[in-house]
Amino acid sequence: MVGLQSKGLLQVGARLVELAFAGMQDGQIVVRIGQVWEILGERGEYLLCDIGLVQLHPIDAQGEPQLEIVGRAFQLGLDRGHGFLAVPGEPLALGLIQRHSHSLRQSAEKHRDGEEKRAVHHGGKPVSRRIRATLAAGACRYTGPHSKVGHKAPFSAVLSLLFRVRITRRLCLSDMSLRIYNSLARAVQPFAPIDPGHVRMYVCGITVYDLCHMGHLRMNMAFDVIYRWLRAAGFEVNYTRNITDIDDKIIKRAVERGITIRQLTDEMSAAMHADFAAVGLLKPTHEPRATDYVPQMLDIIGKLEAKGLAYRASSGDVNYAVRRFPGYGKLSGKSLDDLRAGERVAVDDGKLDPLDFVLWKSSKTEEPAEAKWPSPWGEGRPGWHIECSAMSCALLGESFDIHGGGADLQFPHHENEIAQSEGAGFGFARYWLHNGFLNVDGEKMSKSLGNFFTIRDVLQKFDGETLRFFMLRTHYRRPFNFSDAHLEDARTALTRLYTALDAVAPAEVMLDWSQPQAAAFKAAMDEDFGTPGALAVLFDLANEVNRDRSPDKAGLLKVLAGVLGLLQQEPRAYLQAGSGLDAAAIEAQIAARAAAKAAKDFAGADRIRAELLAQGIVLKDSAAGTTWTKA
Repeated sequence: MVGLQSKGLLQVGARLVELAFAGMQDGQIVVRIGQVWEILGERGEYLLCDIGLVQLHPIDAQGEPQLEIVGRAFQLGLDRGHGFLAVPGEPLALGLIQRHSHSLRQSAEKHRDGEEKRAVHHGGKPVSRRIRATLAAGACRYTGPHSKVGHKAPFSAVLSLLFRVRITRRLCLSDMSLRIYNSLARAVQPFAPIDPGHVRMYVCGITVYDLCHMGHLRMNMAFDVIYRWLRAAGFEVNYTRNITDIDDKIIKRAVERGITIRQLTDEMSAAMHADFAAVGLLKPTHEPRATDYVPQMLDIIGKLEAKGLAYRASSGDVNYAVRRFPGYGKLSGKSLDDLRAGERVAVDDGKLDPLDFVLWKSSKTEEPAEAKWPSPWGEGRPGWHIECSAMSCALLGESFDIHGGGADLQFPHHENEIAQSEGAGFGFARYWLHNGFLNVDGEKMSKSLGNFFTIRDVLQKFDGETLRFFMLRTHYRRPFNFSDAHLEDARTALTRLYTALDAVAPAEVMLDWSQPQAAAFKAAMDEDFGTPGALAVLFDLANEVNRDRSPDKAGLLKVLAGVLGLLQQEPRAYLQAGSGLDAAAIEAQIAARAAAKAAKDFAGADRIRAELLAQGIVLKDSAAGTTWTKA
């Protein structure tokens, strides 16, 4: 293998080989060029993410050196395209650039003194002039393919490597620009996935014993937007959201209704899917059911017991010994003593500490047979917390990028997941994302307060897109205040956007993130998924559409809104939906009004307009004729 040392000298035997990414042909490996901080400047370490896989093409030693970067600017392409595909056993020639007159460091210092203060921008992030000058190295003499993989090159001062390359997959611009709030670090951090270009995200799903409520929608809407933006930014996303289908409440509800647990959970899962579809939530990549992963849960429990982190209680349960895990409390930011002081659960006779939690619950005689599984500790069923550790590990690996859920899950559920998974030896999640609480008219939603609403309750009064738009107006981490008045305001605002698209037919446009409005939208979303700022861009665009009557701007409005799952209906259909009146009858009234105006019966025409308005129908006159919308 061949690489570059930090001082620009050719390095032999560098460990620069890793397995191919999924989707490549069998037998291929990826050779990467590492340690080129001197070439790329101070930002070099940050820019060297393994995203731009490129394929090496032969370079004619008699010809001029060229870079062939497909689809992106020259500078960005070389910054990111720092590897090539190779087949084991076939050494490849490397074209090298050598500058005899002065060293790389001298060249870099020359540009640092003056020009580095200015910057060019790619994907919303600055690229230093120093980097730009170094990459513009075409004037250097091409020395030809004198070095082969596994052989020492005869050059002592190498300025750069020059390949003729073609990008083999889409560059992911958000590798350099996306910042997210990590609950574990309590700070907004640059996002860099473990496998560049690929994101593995796990979100705690629903316990399916009843219809989903607005709190469930709040959480799932937040991660639907995160999922959408990660994909729009170019990432390949494995989004796993589980279904908890075994639980005390599920068992109790199934017994009360006289049906099996599976019948209940299938029914409630189908209802959940229908409700989520009504508000435009995308399906996750994987949606595992907890009961399908009991063997994996038993395996983790066995590992914890072997390490002394799990013990069998006198009750027959297997518990996790919280105080034996040194990192407990790092997500919630509280000490064990603080957590114990706030613990309201009575000490179980079999627990060593009130904070200890159940990994495996011993079965009870009265429980149905389908709620029992065999285990080394006797018949029983898994505890709630162990489910997510097992499913995330099975589907995303022992280490993955994002773990998400509601703020109410941060403690104890997510804290316990960390203890289980890291205690078993897994790396687990690197970024923890939590959405804010949902309140109803300023108070916490609660059945006891009479302010509890299912998604279906709300959809009886408001359409799914209005509900979606309403939720996106609040940043996912902020407390969300639900009320009918706020929903009415959201419906009015969404109508404004659809009205702009109704007046000017959108052109088919390609999304260009360098376009000013698109760049502003991207900047908002790249700052911890800032949907309020992104929506503000949509309203600015709608104002421009209304003023300029530009089909291209209308097209951009529709495309950007589509990233958030908005404005994809036919505008007139949305504006007329839910009127409760027969469309043909409304058109007949419009025709009667036109006839009255033609006969100069203006009082009659005004009466028809007023009658329709009283029924929630607004008429709009234009040169093209009269149209109507729902008020």
